[in-house]
Amino acid sequence: MTTVVRRPTEDAALAAASRSPRPSLSLPLILAELISANRTGDRHGVNLLAHRAARVSLPEVGE
Repeated sequence: MTTVVRRPTEDAALAAASRSPRPSLSLPLILAELISANRTGDRHGVNLLAHRAARVSLPEVGE
């Protein structure tokens, strides 16, 4: 059995992330950027933007 050891800074980072507001972009803007990333062959950008579009579209993703 593996024991997970949490670092003190990990707890602080998670607490800070949950308190900070997340900027929300409009779905049409995200989809336009997604199309641009796809046309230029930016696979990492496509991945990030697809996930951001899912987060904007759905209130709770993966929770």
